[in-house]
Amino acid sequence: MYVIMGGTGHVGSATAEALLARAEAVAIVTRSAERAGEWRAKGADIVEANVEDAASLHAALRRGHRALLLNPPADTSTDTDAVERRTVAKILAALEGSGLEKVVAESTGCAQPGDRIGDLNVLWELEEGLRGQAIPAAINRAAYYMSNWDGQLDAVRATGQLQTLFPADLALPMVAPRDLGWAAATRLLSSLDDTGVRYVEGPRLYSSNDVAHAFSQALGRPVEVVVTPREAWKQAFLKLGFSDAAADSYARMTAVAVDSGFDVSDDPLRGTTTLEAHVRDLVAKSQA
Repeated sequence: MYVIMGGTGHVGSATAEALLARAEAVAIVTRSAERAGEWRAKGADIVEANVEDAASLHAALRRGHRALLLNPPADTSTDTDAVERRTVAKILAALEGSGLEKVVAESTGCAQPGDRIGDLNVLWELEEGLRGQAIPAAINRAAYYMSNWDGQLDAVRATGQLQTLFPADLALPMVAPRDLGWAAATRLLSSLDDTGVRYVEGPRLYSSNDVAHAFSQALGRPVEVVVTPREAWKQAFLKLGFSDAAADSYARMTAVAVDSGFDVSDDPLRGTTTLEAHVRDLVAKSQA
């Protein structure tokens, strides 16, 4: 049995779909079984557990022999760093005595030690915790999620403008959630010696200009890129309802990504979903 944390989210659901397509037994971990009803129809088991409760998560992990670990994103109205560091500690505690033979963890490009740089230091702590325990751990460092642009669909459709914090021509590795699910499933099914860090990227690098072009093609209208200057990053997050602490953390995390160019691997696990295909699917679903 493969235990999937975050099975109702983008990456967890894509991982579960990939495993079920291979006739593997899957258990979806969720805080509310009602939210996961569709998975029963697909043949998956449903396990209720709360990542804030290490004991309930421990019991869920004991249901399987391998597991996908996903640290859930905190509500941006909270101190996201504090909340997500706490849930990382709960996940690591839940692994003790779980009997799992292997885990795959979703991390991020640019993961690094630091303080208040969002996922970068939070997921580094998850990586370090996994390196310090006995269960063989495969770590997938994801490129920038193509789905991070999804929330702008309505605004782009209405205004013809794509908002970005990145320089318009800055090319970054990006990846679709379905390909992250494929990569996670691949490593869940691989041998016990397939451990350590692998990067997961899409077919090529993309810039904000490329994203605007993809939306323009899918919507059949011109789309221009509007770049938020660095000095306005924190205020932009505050306008979206982020707490002061979360806005500061996300702005600092963005600065690291921009200044470092994001991690680019010489030998990534490379998905096949193009940015254009991801945006076309997004628009098609919105019109269904």
